[in-house]
Amino acid sequence: MSLGKKDALGGRAAVVGIGATEFSKESGRSELKLAVEAVHAALDDAGLSPADVDGLVTFTMDTSPEITVAQAAGIGELSFFSRVHYGGGAACATVLQAALAVSAGIAEVVVCYRAFNERSGRRFGAGVQQREPSAEGTALGWNLPSGLLTPASWVAMAAQRYLHAYGLTPEAFGRVAVTGRRHAARNPAAYFHGQPITLAEHAASRWIVEPLRLLDCCQETDGGQALVVTSRERARDLRNPPAVVVAAAQGAGRAQEQMTSFYRDELTGLPEMAVVARQLWRTSGLGPGDMDVGIIYDHFTPFVLMQLEEFGFCGPGLGSDFVAADALPLNTHGGQLGEAYLHGMNGIAEAVRQIRGTSVNQAAGAAHTLVTAGTGVPTSGLILGADG
Repeated sequence: MSLGKKDALGGRAAVVGIGATEFSKESGRSELKLAVEAVHAALDDAGLSPADVDGLVTFTMDTSPEITVAQAAGIGELSFFSRVHYGGGAACATVLQAALAVSAGIAEVVVCYRAFNERSGRRFGAGVQQREPSAEGTALGWNLPSGLLTPASWVAMAAQRYLHAYGLTPEAFGRVAVTGRRHAARNPAAYFHGQPITLAEHAASRWIVEPLRLLDCCQETDGGQALVVTSRERARDLRNPPAVVVAAAQGAGRAQEQMTSFYRDELTGLPEMAVVARQLWRTSGLGPGDMDVGIIYDHFTPFVLMQLEEFGFCGPGLGSDFVAADALPLNTHGGQLGEAYLHGMNGIAEAVRQIRGTSVNQAAGAAHTLVTAGTGVPTSGLILGADG
């Protein structure tokens, strides 16, 4: 099936550059400096210069404004600049917005970036105490009076119900953690390079919020990641093989946590990711069996299982068995559990490497890679493919 057959976006843009800083717990420099380093690295990877860039996209949570990054990175005139809401849910949507701008002729070269000192600076995992009011945080008002102050506590509510509904134990989540760390152990860029874990080590790690243990929770990372998007035609003349944007989608579900808190009929699924899944399969004309690699957002292990189920890789409650069977190469960079927590942007970079054939955990003949963004919030997803 030809790329882009099902909609006007698919197949018209491609990711042509990826660049990152080192992933650490103490960067020793500003978030703006991290952003600029990542942007320069991505442009160098693409064989482009700052003067070629006319668009920038980032997260509303990023502290480095587009114009400031352009100034510091030596970028000139911009015809497109934009931000996407909802934390990690924005990751794939930055590429979606860049692809839309390129496909519409509004911009020619758009850089997507995310940079933060999430370990040495403000730690998202510490919760919402003393945060400034925001529109994105309004929905949290339903949870906070009950003492649900941290992301782990929000996920634990759904995770506990998931285990009860399907008669599982927390070992089901451990399989995701073990898989991520196995891949991270072979990835020199990963924070946990050379440090695989076993199911027994997962089970021995301390409780954070039952049923979540320490090894069910992603890292907190200092670093930056950038991606360069341009047209498919221009991409063919650049330094590396393009990773074509076969399909891209955003999704918000009526029954999702941000709309309902925990007051809904069922807690064992992710309605927002179901919206993304339907969109990606419909617009690409592809399905689960066509995916060669899955880069599944792993801020917490239970939501990896639920995402696999929402996308139809397996039935409800069977996600852990699917992971254990190695039925799909999963988070081959190590994920946010093993490589780094960059709000999912480093996962998109890994998807590009898989299409290029340059991953340290390369899947043979990878032609299509699924990437998902953060869950529990309005989210996004991508299918990247080889040019051919």
